[in-house]
Amino acid sequence: MSMLTIGAFARACRLSPKALRLYDELELLRPARVDPDTGYRYYAVEQLERARLVAWLRRLGMPLASIREVCALEPAAAAREIRAFWARVEAETAERRDLAGFLVDHLAATAAVPGKDTTMLELRYSAHSDRGQVRPTNQDTAYAGARLLAVADGFGPAGGPASSAAVEALRFLDTEEVSAGNVLNLLEEAVRGATDAVRDVADPEENGTTLTALLWTGSKLALVHIGDSRAYLLRGGGLFRITHDHSVVQSLIDEGRLTAEEAGSHPQRSLLLKALTTGAPDLKLHDSRRGDRYLLCSDGLTGVVPEHRIRELLAAGRDPEETVRSLVDAANAAGGPDNISCVVADVV
Repeated sequence: MSMLTIGAFARACRLSPKALRLYDELELLRPARVDPDTGYRYYAVEQLERARLVAWLRRLGMPLASIREVCALEPAAAAREIRAFWARVEAETAERRDLAGFLVDHLAATAAVPGKDTTMLELRYSAHSDRGQVRPTNQDTAYAGARLLAVADGFGPAGGPASSAAVEALRFLDTEEVSAGNVLNLLEEAVRGATDAVRDVADPEENGTTLTALLWTGSKLALVHIGDSRAYLLRGGGLFRITHDHSVVQSLIDEGRLTAEEAGSHPQRSLLLKALTTGAPDLKLHDSRRGDRYLLCSDGLTGVVPEHRIRELLAAGRDPEETVRSLVDAANAAGGPDNISCVVADVV
């Protein structure tokens, strides 16, 4: 067996001798031989591949405990774990990017210069909820007001009361003046109240609801989201999803184990990882521009109407009420297997 000193091995694998000594102590990368008299470490040439993998994973920012697990796997399984780790990193980076953008915009607005455009913006909106073609009852709730837009999709025997309670608990926000700097705190507190309201009307062991809502400050929209209802932004002709599904199939897509096309027919596509009473919601702040159009909807729309068709209907130039009706009609024309709720709001 060809042996390398710790210095030569460190240069070959781009790990420092100090790191190699640490990995020895952690039993992550043990030397092939240790001199019993001097304690000097020697490594086999065959260990270079594992050492380089460790070095690469450290450069990715993977914790040592996770690296140990990955190094113990077969190559195919290791590749899946690395893919899943990186998907989590990208999701966390996106959240930090949104927060950084909010802070930059908030501080810049605080130091606004004289002569800044002070054009007043407001929302024009419409909401509609439909039972669909198959379900015996409607467990969705949709609401649209001058400041608050919301969609909730209930599930379980008391899913209807659950979704209604969640939205009703937020409705006080529609009449409350709120500044952009305080809107996320206010929304987070309101969602805690909505969670308590759902628990009061429905056993959380059997029932629950998604919740996707936007709160308007006059210049920005604060988003709260949990579950698989969605929010979209139509801007400049492009359609952008601004929520991330908290569902089993979305987690498989994030990990690279499922394609978006395969997700549509997956047997677990309706299983949620989080709902209002079982997890923490996403909270974000979005800058709005004149001409923006927002869509909030339950999966009764997105489950049967493809995004390219949703974009076409949103961009067709109709007012919010006509657009909402056209979206619901499209879902029903596709079979309407679930309740359908849509809220459309224009920034004008």
